[in-house]
Amino acid sequence: MLENRTLSKLSDKKNLLAFSGGADSTALFFLLLKHDIPFDIAIVDYGIREQSKKEAAFAYELAKTHNLRCHLLKAPKIKQNFEAKAREIRYGFFEELIKEYGYDNLLTAHHLGDRFEWMLMQFCKGAGCAEIAGMQSVDKRDFYTLLRPLLHLDKKELLTYLHANKKHYFEDESNFDEDIKRNSFRHNYSLPLLEKYLSGIKKSFEYIDEDRAELIDEIEIKSIGSFAYFKSSQNQRADIFAIDKYLKSQLYMLSANEREILKNNSIAIVGRRFIVNQDKGFVFIMPYEKEMQKMDEKFKDTCRILKIEPKLRPYLYKNHDAFLKIKELFSGV
Repeated sequence: MLENRTLSKLSDKKNLLAFSGGADSTALFFLLLKHDIPFDIAIVDYGIREQSKKEAAFAYELAKTHNLRCHLLKAPKIKQNFEAKAREIRYGFFEELIKEYGYDNLLTAHHLGDRFEWMLMQFCKGAGCAEIAGMQSVDKRDFYTLLRPLLHLDKKELLTYLHANKKHYFEDESNFDEDIKRNSFRHNYSLPLLEKYLSGIKKSFEYIDEDRAELIDEIEIKSIGSFAYFKSSQNQRADIFAIDKYLKSQLYMLSANEREILKNNSIAIVGRRFIVNQDKGFVFIMPYEKEMQKMDEKFKDTCRILKIEPKLRPYLYKNHDAFLKIKELFSGV
């Protein structure tokens, strides 16, 4: 069930599987074992369901049985905006483990249904081909690679595999709560369509991926601490896609409205957390420093001479290496 091109990226690497005890991650767990892929698992207990304790115990038992390491995080209580905050906690935990233990790859159990559901949600919000393409099977991050080995498989295929091999898994009751937007899309739109048109949907994603590869140039984003920059590709869609990808790595997702702002403005503050500046053939992304502070005259004169956007200056004044890099880039223009 796992593709050879995926297996080749895993066989000689140190892999970390994001595990939940649900059908998807349990199927991936046993498929990795089947192909003798080395891996450990990581699970997050958010403490909002009684069943989560059993899922954590299940993860530990599986890991022990198969001589793997199991990492567990008991998350702090989330008071609001649960989905976004949970994702931030989850990926923050995974990335800490990747740094501490030297993992090369993070594996998640996203499947075709997740991808199709995401595509429909983006389409309904307003999105182009790059956004609709959504999840990719390989996503290179700063210091690791995120891999989604099940992205070509439908949930029913995973369930068939689990049942045929008599593998136990948990069903999260919150998946049936249609007050959650994603669940509403799943049960009312994506699942019925996948039921009727699975082979056509699979083929469509193959075409979409080919079109995306033609439309979107891969852009190398460099960083100095929390400051990121890249040379504009002169393709606005590709630039915005790169900005979006970088911000996702920082656990922030651009809205459709923010993408429009970036299309029509050289400077944008997103989520009150980041500032994005497109200037002199470069794109700069950095944390947004709202408060102006007293700056020395030499710094201010240099900013005026180089015409550095005023909204960037509070951050650059505090971060000398980032300031030197912009000076270098602008001096060469």
